Amino acid sequence: MNPQGMNYAPENLNPEKDLPKGFLEFLLPLHKQFTPWQQKLIAKRADVLQASHRGHAPDYLPVSEATTKDWRIEVPDWCADQRNQMTGPADDGELTVKLLNSGSPAVMIDLEDSTANTWDHIMLAIENTLAAYKYELSYDDKKRGKKVTVQRSKTVTWVRPRGLHISQGGVIRNEITSASLFDLALIWHQIDPAWLPHNFSVYIPKSESAEEAFWWRDLFQAFAKHKGLPPDYIKCMALVEAHPLAYQMEEFLFNLRDHCLGLNLGRWDYMASLIHFMIEDPDWILPDRNTIPHDVAFFQNFRTLMPEICHKHGAHAIGGMTALYPSRSDAELNERALKVLKQDKKNEADCLMDGAWTGHPDQNEIAVAQFPYPNQIAKRPKLPNSHPDLRPIPKGVGATTLAGTRAAVRTVIRYRNGVLNGNGASLLDGYMEDLATDRIYRLMIAQRVKHKVRVTGDEGKPVEHSSALVTRIFDEELAKVQKDLPAEIDRMAAVTLPEARSVAEDMIVQGRHSPI
Repeated sequence: MNPQGMNYAPENLNPEKDLPKGFLEFLLPLHKQFTPWQQKLIAKRADVLQASHRGHAPDYLPVSEATTKDWRIEVPDWCADQRNQMTGPADDGELTVKLLNSGSPAVMIDLEDSTANTWDHIMLAIENTLAAYKYELSYDDKKRGKKVTVQRSKTVTWVRPRGLHISQGGVIRNEITSASLFDLALIWHQIDPAWLPHNFSVYIPKSESAEEAFWWRDLFQAFAKHKGLPPDYIKCMALVEAHPLAYQMEEFLFNLRDHCLGLNLGRWDYMASLIHFMIEDPDWILPDRNTIPHDVAFFQNFRTLMPEICHKHGAHAIGGMTALYPSRSDAELNERALKVLKQDKKNEADCLMDGAWTGHPDQNEIAVAQFPYPNQIAKRPKLPNSHPDLRPIPKGVGATTLAGTRAAVRTVIRYRNGVLNGNGASLLDGYMEDLATDRIYRLMIAQRVKHKVRVTGDEGKPVEHSSALVTRIFDEELAKVQKDLPAEIDRMAAVTLPEARSVAEDMIVQGRHSPI
């Protein structure tokens, strides 16, 4: 993977022979229609970001048919209960089986943030996804000495492809194609909808405008036509994890209303996006990430607005992921993680969310218990303002410390090392870190340097964040990690630590803050 979000197939790939029979013929006309469109949408995103950096931050759109007309989405019975949507990397077959067998109302099989964006891992992720749909995915349980296979259940299975910001190279000669298109086309080409206990269901990531909903709408309808199905056959949910889209949720939902059953507050990517769009503002400084309360105003205002918009039109509103993970080997950490989980999900339920995300089977029971069965769609929050402030300055919240900067540096080194070794998500110090949380840390460090944020130093004296300070911290934290290898790094993985340190710092210095 290169830093521009490009994944390349092997140079010797022969798509007509190495990919499923007939797939290239299926992909080519779709590629001609949807890839140029994807590239135009990416260019528009860049314009919106630059405008924000010039002082024209995202804002609500003018009134329209989407916000004034009486329209409604009908959630089918099979999707009525979404109180917990478990998610994990699709390239991890064992975890995917465990999630699907957990009893959770829903599971999202992830090809995006938690799966390493390399050809081999994406191919494995798609292979596992297809096997899961056919109830053939399995793993060998060495502790119990038996093979465990995905069981048939009422669990709703979603699949999240890579987002519109990512392109796939090497499949079509001398051209790139949309990774979103490639992922879904490769799956759709190989499945028989008759395998599925419910409609084919997609989780849309990383959207940045209501306009982008049309891209997905037309793709879903092209797929349905290909298999002779009704135009509205494919259903979806969409993550709201980019700051501009938070102001366009109702319009996005309206544009995709024949397919979309709900929106999800992708809190970690959203936090990163919010920093990215506000990085030129010296007043908008994020404190240490793990000192930010779950009900901080910039989340809480957003978290209350989403159910109002979704429930107004009959759709689900889904909350975010709790990053602190339970542990079966550390009783104290386990107790703390489950306590935080309960508080977090209860807060989301009180905001009238219909469900939330988790990533560990031990979280399912507690998460589900916090939300009324099957949902709260009939309820509407009483908002004092239909257009709340979605970026209140986080002053007086959490703590901004040198220790927090050190922790961020230590995390991005270890996370990037995991990526170099094929892991899109890593459990670090009790927190499940993926591309979104890595991005938060990199942006947090970058804005502290940009605005020369002063904190108390190691010796109790004030210290100013600078490029030189950050470089020194990277050197020191790398040395610490190498000296006392954390549990997730074995001797073989340790070889890539210097490269991980270099890549992570370079991404910060070069301002590469897009979600890649």
